[in-house]
Amino acid sequence: MMRSKKKWSDLTPQQRAGVLGLVALQAALAAFAQRDLGSRSADELRGPKILWRFMTLNTLGAIAYLTIGRVGRPI
Repeated sequence: MMRSKKKWSDLTPQQRAGVLGLVALQAALAAFAQRDLGSRSADELRGPKILWRFMTLNTLGAIAYLTIGRVGRPI
Protein backbone atom coordinates (compact mmCIF):
# COMPACT_ATOMS: atom_id res chain seq x y z
CA MET A 1 0.00 0.00 0.00
CA MET A 2 1.50 3.35 -1.03
CA ARG A 3 1.09 6.42 1.12
CA SER A 4 0.88 9.78 -0.52
CA LYS A 5 2.79 12.76 0.82
CA LYS A 6 0.96 14.98 3.23
CA LYS A 7 0.32 18.50 2.12
CA TRP A 8 0.83 21.47 4.40
CA SER A 9 -2.95 21.87 4.62
CA ASP A 10 -3.26 18.25 5.86
CA LEU A 11 -1.09 18.93 8.92
CA THR A 12 -2.56 19.79 12.30
CA PRO A 13 -1.68 23.15 13.85
CA GLN A 14 0.68 21.37 16.27
CA GLN A 15 2.46 19.61 13.40
CA ARG A 16 2.80 22.89 11.52
CA ALA A 17 4.25 24.56 14.60
CA GLY A 18 6.71 21.68 15.00
CA VAL A 19 7.88 21.96 11.41
CA LEU A 20 8.29 25.74 11.69
CA GLY A 21 10.18 25.32 14.97
CA LEU A 22 12.63 22.88 13.39
CA VAL A 23 13.13 25.18 10.40
CA ALA A 24 13.82 28.11 12.75
CA LEU A 25 16.31 26.01 14.74
CA GLN A 26 18.15 24.96 11.57
CA ALA A 27 18.28 28.56 10.32
CA ALA A 28 19.58 29.83 13.67
CA LEU A 29 22.28 27.13 13.85
CA ALA A 30 23.40 27.82 10.28
CA ALA A 31 23.47 31.60 10.84
CA PHE A 32 25.44 31.28 14.08
CA ALA A 33 27.94 28.86 12.55
CA GLN A 34 28.41 31.04 9.46
CA ARG A 35 28.96 34.13 11.61
CA ASP A 36 31.45 32.28 13.80
CA LEU A 37 33.28 31.01 10.71
CA GLY A 38 33.60 34.57 9.46
CA SER A 39 35.25 35.67 12.67
CA ARG A 40 37.88 32.91 12.76
CA SER A 41 41.13 32.54 10.86
CA ALA A 42 41.96 29.36 8.96
CA ASP A 43 44.40 28.22 11.65
CA GLU A 44 41.57 28.23 14.23
CA LEU A 45 39.66 25.56 12.29
CA ARG A 46 40.02 21.83 11.83
CA GLY A 47 39.88 21.59 8.05
CA PRO A 48 39.40 24.01 5.18
CA LYS A 49 37.17 27.01 5.78
CA ILE A 50 35.32 26.56 2.48
CA LEU A 51 34.38 23.00 3.47
CA TRP A 52 32.90 24.22 6.76
CA ARG A 53 31.02 26.98 4.89
CA PHE A 54 29.18 24.36 2.85
CA MET A 55 28.74 21.87 5.69
CA THR A 56 27.18 24.40 8.05
CA LEU A 57 24.23 24.87 5.67
CA ASN A 58 23.02 21.50 6.95
CA THR A 59 21.89 21.05 10.56
CA LEU A 60 24.27 18.16 11.26
CA GLY A 61 27.11 20.07 9.60
CA ALA A 62 26.50 23.11 11.82
CA ILE A 63 26.45 20.91 14.92
CA ALA A 64 29.66 19.18 13.78
CA TYR A 65 31.36 22.53 13.20
CA LEU A 66 30.34 23.88 16.59
CA THR A 67 31.49 20.73 18.42
CA ILE A 68 34.62 19.58 16.56
CA GLY A 69 35.41 22.07 13.80
CA ARG A 70 36.84 24.86 15.93
CA VAL A 71 40.24 25.10 17.60
CA GLY A 72 41.58 27.83 19.82
CA ARG A 73 39.50 30.56 21.42
CA PRO A 74 36.01 29.76 22.75
CA ILE A 75 32.85 31.40 21.42
